[in-house]
Amino acid sequence: MSGKPKLTYFNGRGRMESVRWLLAAAGVEFEEVFLETREQYLKLIKGGCLLFDQVPLVEMDGLKLVQTKAILNYIAGKYNLLGKDLKERAQIDMYVEGTIDLMALILTYPFCSPEQKEKQLATINEKAVSRYLPVYEKALEHHKQEFLVGNRLSFADIQLLEAILMLEEIKADILVPFPQLQAFKARISSIPTIKKFLEPGSQRKPVADDAYVAVVLEVLQLKLS
Repeated sequence: MSGKPKLTYFNGRGRMESVRWLLAAAGVEFEEVFLETREQYLKLIKGGCLLFDQVPLVEMDGLKLVQTKAILNYIAGKYNLLGKDLKERAQIDMYVEGTIDLMALILTYPFCSPEQKEKQLATINEKAVSRYLPVYEKALEHHKQEFLVGNRLSFADIQLLEAILMLEEIKADILVPFPQLQAFKARISSIPTIKKFLEPGSQRKPVADDAYVAVVLEVLQLKLS
């Protein structure tokens, strides 16, 4: 290996995309292995690489890391993105948990049956506007700093930007009622490492299409919900 973190997942967003975001924001180059067949997946399980028979899998620092939150917390801790003390860490964790819940609604959308998709879209929009975005808008207004917590970039900022961009792919004008979040989006997007990740040709993945969904369902032997 080259010494770069090695990410094993499908060639799409899913639960690995936040890992890509975090590494990219930290300025860390990484390699990717894409699961395309059931045989690849079973080989990982047989080889003992997947603690709970689940991906994503990240190999770095001599570790085989699984479970998305554990992976994200390890990377965030390693690259000083968890605040300066336990109080800031607790705030960051709360904001991150919120964005994880919001993004979970979006990530499951491509795997909904056709009759469920319209209902899921309505749920995403309603919860984003009434439950999640107001929390971050208020936090930014109250904190009066460039970032959600403290005075430096954290995991919470990176994940919130990721969530905002996902929402805008669904509803382009969703930030209209939220001026603080509009300004936040512009600030965080301009950070050099993040700006680079947002440019064409980066390892950022596109919105899930039917081909991606088909591969995931085949490899994991799942059915549409």
